[in-house]
Amino acid sequence: MPHGDMRKPLLQTSREPEPPVADSAGGPAVGVLGTGDFARSLAARLTGSGRAVVVGSRDPKRCAGLFPPGAEVTSQEDAVARSDLLFLALFPEHYGTLGRLRGALEGKVLVDVSNAVEVNRGGPSNAEQLAGLFPDSIVVKGFNVISAWALLAGPRDGSRQIPVCSDSSQAKSTVMQLARSMGFVPLDAGALTESRGVEDGPLRLFPSWGGPVLCSLGLFLLSYTYNFVRSVLLPYVVKGENYFYRLPVEMVNATLPAVALEMLALVYLPGLLAAGLQLRRGTKYSRFPGWLDRWLCLRKQLGLLSFLCAALHAVYSLCLPMRRSARYRLLNAAFNQVKAGIENSWVEKEVWRMELYLSFGILAMGVLSLLAVTSLPSVGNSLNWREFSFVQSRLGYTALGLGTLHALTFGWDRAFNAGSYPFYLPPSFMLELALPCAVLLGRLGLLLPCVARRLWRIRRGWDSQARLARFQLPGEESNGAVTEHASNV
Repeated sequence: MPHGDMRKPLLQTSREPEPPVADSAGGPAVGVLGTGDFARSLAARLTGSGRAVVVGSRDPKRCAGLFPPGAEVTSQEDAVARSDLLFLALFPEHYGTLGRLRGALEGKVLVDVSNAVEVNRGGPSNAEQLAGLFPDSIVVKGFNVISAWALLAGPRDGSRQIPVCSDSSQAKSTVMQLARSMGFVPLDAGALTESRGVEDGPLRLFPSWGGPVLCSLGLFLLSYTYNFVRSVLLPYVVKGENYFYRLPVEMVNATLPAVALEMLALVYLPGLLAAGLQLRRGTKYSRFPGWLDRWLCLRKQLGLLSFLCAALHAVYSLCLPMRRSARYRLLNAAFNQVKAGIENSWVEKEVWRMELYLSFGILAMGVLSLLAVTSLPSVGNSLNWREFSFVQSRLGYTALGLGTLHALTFGWDRAFNAGSYPFYLPPSFMLELALPCAVLLGRLGLLLPCVARRLWRIRRGWDSQARLARFQLPGEESNGAVTEHASNV
């Protein structure tokens, strides 16, 4: 009998089984084999969704009080006989204990909720091993990415997505419908051979964040080391001046905006490279290099790390005047002015510089905060494609431009002052501006009419290497004109 057939009658056991329990919707009961934390949370979630639940235990009397009142705790044999779909809330090494139920499990749907012990292990997955142990049953992989806490608290406090895979499309559809009734969002992950990746998923700790985090740490270390050598180490070695007190706060605050600006530029640089490749090849039907594909998929993580560095820079900047060293310098500066007979220390140029670069920084932080908020799934899902693209692209370039202006007005005219190059080393803000300025200039280049028109045609399907095809444009229907256009259609 094929695995997709759910109508096979139950095998008779030594005693007459009780009739299958029906849930509030009139369907058969859902079985749960196991009495651990996950089994109890699963039973509570199923009963809360209006399903009748039969829990199979080796010691029903001892475990009955651990489950919600709506779940009936009975023996494993009885639970198998009274349900057509069973969750195996057991560790994989305990699957062999169910061998005595192989005949009773024939034709049943077994949902394997286990996870792998280690990532990228060799051999078959837990679900494939289960299918090998019970070849006459239908194995479905699912619910392994949900913790017991998320099941108990509800989908609002955990991940809503549940990947489901199986060789039986009918069984997979049944489990997906059950997951949907419990408030989760099932995802069709394909055949049972895909279960190894599904099982490895919960073991991966932030799999898409490794590269961006290493990139941000690398940029931070490079910038911090440069500022340390230029502003602390060389003055101490050459002139004997002790500025090591700047390391905890001042040097960190000088490094964070550089990392934030560079990371934000790295968000939009791969888009420019992709557009350049499309213009060079004259088509959009040629795959990007693998490194560029991976880079494009990491733009969200790069942007959020940029926002983190910018937020920390704002906090550090607010704390700068609170330092004792800053108060000492203010007192010394005031004392020196009185000693020198200077009555008015107002410098118009410095006042304007301070006002402008603070204003640009606040605006950049505000727009960057909007970008970070729209990156949240709950917010991004409420926007249509055009709105999301406008926020992430147009406002993203606006944030990059405002951040670049913030750095430029901070530097003001000091880039042309010989005193800004101690030991012949340029100021750090000059180094951090190279990549953002290049990205902004590249974006302006794509906005040129001749370039923008060609890129628009390529992304609409035009191919420079395709043969000429004849088709009617919508505006040409009235006069019957037919135009030749180069297209791959």
